[in-house]
Amino acid sequence: MPFEGATAVHIIVIAWLYVTILMAATEPSLVGGVLTFLVYGLAPLALFVYLFRRRRRPSVGVRELADDPHARDPQQDK
Repeated sequence: MPFEGATAVHIIVIAWLYVTILMAATEPSLVGGVLTFLVYGLAPLALFVYLFRRRRRPSVGVRELADDPHARDPQQDK
């Protein structure tokens, strides 16, 4: 597969950057183009990547329980 390492999130990020760069290039002034890129491109993209990367990482406790199946869960004792 040619895009083996690329996930759907990577494709969305690349496509969104492409669209916002084209939007910024059509602005009549340089300041307008930079602001368009920052407001419509980088800010929402940073939030998107933060939320999707945060959701994929399991917490340390979950990883420890997954590594040791015989470990006791302290919340089960309650």
